[in-house]
Amino acid sequence: MPDNTLQPRKALNKAFLKVKPNRESIEKFKTNLIQLLDQINESESEEFHKNLVSDFLKKTYYSPNHFINTKGRNDLVIHNGKDAKSSVGIILEAKKPINRSEMLKVDNLNTKALQELVYIFCEIALRGRTLKLNI
Repeated sequence: MPDNTLQPRKALNKAFLKVKPNRESIEKFKTNLIQLLDQINESESEEFHKNLVSDFLKKTYYSPNHFINTKGRNDLVIHNGKDAKSSVGIILEAKKPINRSEMLKVDNLNTKALQELVYIFCEIALRGRTLKLNI
């Protein structure tokens, strides 16, 4: 199979490359990422790590304008608004750090994590909901 791997600069829409983050945003991201990485405990559950990721996303990007929580069987979702009644914008699938076999790899996309995300996406689409992805 041919190698179609793209570097981030090539994969991103060119409009994103024109956005220049300010120093304060970069420092906030670094601080929160270091805190997230320091709190990882491989003997803890998926739920424990899901809460860490949720806290990171809230502190770094989404609070107070977006509600982040579980929704139904979805591990973690980011809503387009401030409450759970707003539409879902982003769906995240969480796995324990030691559960590496189920996570995506550049050379193996056919994994449980991706299959679950595709299933959830199709399930929502079939219900007639419109997804607006704010990535």
